[in-house]
Amino acid sequence: MIADRLDRYIARNVLGAILVVQVVLLGLDLVITYINDLGDVEGDYGALQVLLYLVMRLPWRFYQYAPVGVLIGALIGLGGMASSNELTVMRAAGRSLGRILWGVMKPVILVIVVVLFIAEFVSPRTEQFASAWRLERLQGEGAVLTERGGWQREGDSFYRFGAIRADNVVLDLTRYRFEGRELREAMNARRAVWRDGGWVLEDVNTTRFVEGRTEATHQATKPWQTELTPAELDRLLRDVETQAPSELWAHARYLQSQGQEATQPLLYFWQKMMMPLTMASLMLVAASFVFGPLRSVAAGTRVFYGVVTGLVFKYLQDLLGPASTVFGFSPAWAVLAPTLICAALGLYLLRRSG
Repeated sequence: MIADRLDRYIARNVLGAILVVQVVLLGLDLVITYINDLGDVEGDYGALQVLLYLVMRLPWRFYQYAPVGVLIGALIGLGGMASSNELTVMRAAGRSLGRILWGVMKPVILVIVVVLFIAEFVSPRTEQFASAWRLERLQGEGAVLTERGGWQREGDSFYRFGAIRADNVVLDLTRYRFEGRELREAMNARRAVWRDGGWVLEDVNTTRFVEGRTEATHQATKPWQTELTPAELDRLLRDVETQAPSELWAHARYLQSQGQEATQPLLYFWQKMMMPLTMASLMLVAASFVFGPLRSVAAGTRVFYGVVTGLVFKYLQDLLGPASTVFGFSPAWAVLAPTLICAALGLYLLRRSG
C-alpha cells in the first residue's frame, strides 16, 4: 500500500510538472507566432481569425513539444523531490532506483498514449481544417488548399500538379508520357475535377511527338485514367510532417509500388511510431541528471542542461534524416540511433550513480 502511494506521489509530481511545461511552451509559442502572423492580416482574415487559426493548430504544437515537455517536466518533477530530500528518504527507506524510475515512467506512458492518439486522429484533421479555413478567409470559397505543387510518376508518365483546392479540384496539371527514353506526349489541363468516382480533365491541350513532327489538339473535357485518388493527391501535396502515421505508411507503400523512393514519408512514420522509445530515453536522461552528476546543482541549471540535451537530440535526428537519403540506410535507423544514444547515456549515468 505504501509502495502504491509512493508510485502515485511520484507520478503526480512528474505529470504535473510535464503539464505545466507543456502549457508554458504552448503559451510562449502561441504568443510569438501570433505576433509574427499579424502581418498576414488581410480582408476577412483579421486579428481574431489569426488567433483562432493558431488555436486550431494547438494539437499539432502539443505533439511537437511533447518530447521536450517530458524531458524538462521529468527534470523539474524529480528535481523538486530531490531538492526537498524526498528521493533521499525513499532510497533510505529501501526504495530501489528501478522502482522510482518505474513510478516516473507511469505518467510518461499516459503522455505517450495521448500523443499517439493526437498524432493519428487529431492533429492531421485539425491541421488540414485550419489550413483550409485560413485560406478560405484569405481567398474566398474554393480556396487553394496548397500551392506547394508536386511531381509524381505513374507507369510511363510523369505528372506535375500545380495545386489542389479544398473541394478536391486539381489546378494546372501537366503530364509527360515517355516510351523508353523518348518523350511521346505532353499534356496540360487547366484543372482536374473528381466526379462520380473518377477524374475529368478540363481545358486540355495535348502535344504528340510523331516521326519528327508534332500534333497539337485541344479538348474541352477528357477522362483521366489514374490510380491517384483525391486522398492520395492530398497526401502527395500536403505537408508530410503533419500527416497521420497510417497516412504516411499508405503513401510510402504507394510510392514504392510506383518504383519510387519513400524515404521522407517513412522517416516521419518511424518518428511517430518510435515516439514511445524517444520519450522513454529522454526520461532516462532526465532521471540520470537528477540522480547523477547534476543532483547537487540548482534547478535552473538542470533545466538548462535538459534544454541543451533536447536540442542536441532534435538536431541529431534532423541531421540523420537527410543522411538516410544520401547514404541509403533505413530511415528507421535515422530515428532509432539518437534514441539509443540517449538511452545508453541515461543508463550509463544512472549506473555510475548507483
